[in-house]
Amino acid sequence: MAPTPGARVAAFSDRLRAVAIGAALILPVALFYSRALSDICVTATAVLFLVQSGLTRDWRWLREPWVGLALLLWALILISSVVHGPAQSALQAVAMVRLFLFVAALQFWVLTEARTRRWLFLVVAFCAAWLALQCWQQYLIGTNFLGYPRWGDGALTGPFYQPRAGAVFLMVLLPGCLPVVIALLSHKSLARRLSGSALLIGTVATMVLIGQRMPNMLMLFGLALTALLVRQLRRPVLFAFALGAVLLAATPVISPPTYQKLVLHFIEQMGHFVESPYGMLLTRASVMVQAHPWMGLGFDGFRDYCGDPAYFHGIPWLGLPDAANGGLDGCNMHPHNYYLLVATSGGIPGVLLFCAIVALWLRRAAVGLSAEQDPSRLMLFVTCCVMFWPIASTSGLFTFDTAGWVFMNTGWALAAARSVRTAQGS
Repeated sequence: MAPTPGARVAAFSDRLRAVAIGAALILPVALFYSRALSDICVTATAVLFLVQSGLTRDWRWLREPWVGLALLLWALILISSVVHGPAQSALQAVAMVRLFLFVAALQFWVLTEARTRRWLFLVVAFCAAWLALQCWQQYLIGTNFLGYPRWGDGALTGPFYQPRAGAVFLMVLLPGCLPVVIALLSHKSLARRLSGSALLIGTVATMVLIGQRMPNMLMLFGLALTALLVRQLRRPVLFAFALGAVLLAATPVISPPTYQKLVLHFIEQMGHFVESPYGMLLTRASVMVQAHPWMGLGFDGFRDYCGDPAYFHGIPWLGLPDAANGGLDGCNMHPHNYYLLVATSGGIPGVLLFCAIVALWLRRAAVGLSAEQDPSRLMLFVTCCVMFWPIASTSGLFTFDTAGWVFMNTGWALAAARSVRTAQGS
């Protein structure tokens, strides 16, 4: 008996989902070594999700409040890109929508089953272990497995050529390692609790020795938030913080480059922040937003226009003096902050939309958190809080490899939260 049209559609939809699941599971590994493959995984998942929605005529995901706001943000940045140019900016703005579609695909389609989410957790946990192992290899014998030494400023690069180990370790540490720590510390067995403490201390030590300032500070924020949410973790986290401080105090002896970057350079930059590269980026972005408050300058507007002398001044009422405008030194590919990036791309309305989207994501991810029942869900919520913390220096939000980690972890957190709401019948 020939299958009915409905059965054929269902079978084809299952095959599409299997391909999308494969792409999602490959993504964390791809983000380590290939931006092109990472983009392919994200784009393929987004496109397959649209195809599946059309085949099944299931567009209910469009009713999700954050989806509507995300489409508004996309439309605003697209219009601004068309108005301000260049043509490449408009093309990039068109493609930007795939990132929001990817989040929706994970939430409503790809990661709806607990088994699939467990597989993603195992992949991310493996990535965390691999990165830590390569950092320690580089620290102890001088090179990673590819033969690359530490970066010129002393930062450990782990399995990479460039110094991005800290940011990547932060993205895999919280969702891939901390759930194991929580589970071990919650166990009655003394041996397992000691193992959990050792794993926690090891991750803190790894991040300190990597020697990148912002990932270290965001890790402290993430661990402190976790300790507030998980009673069993409070003493171990305090102990890990104390040992981390001791390790940092010992860096002039055990790792002078780390001490130079984490301590001396940090103190120097904070003492003269406005004149520092990060202060100049803040000034330039603020001036650009003040000049184009309603629409911004489009996708990649900061990079395209930061060299315009019209923006080579400060904003004295914000404490950003004209003397600290930085000239061309105030330029970069992006302003090193998600919110400033969105503001320069879509103006004040754009950044307000983005803040509303983040608030909805965090609200969804926070539903029914329980460290005892699901430590992975709790750590995904903490990961989202850390990723979207506004006072931070970051990479570009809409470019790989940063976009892959941010939107993957967000979609993962929303999918896990949706499974709880579905089980509760809400």
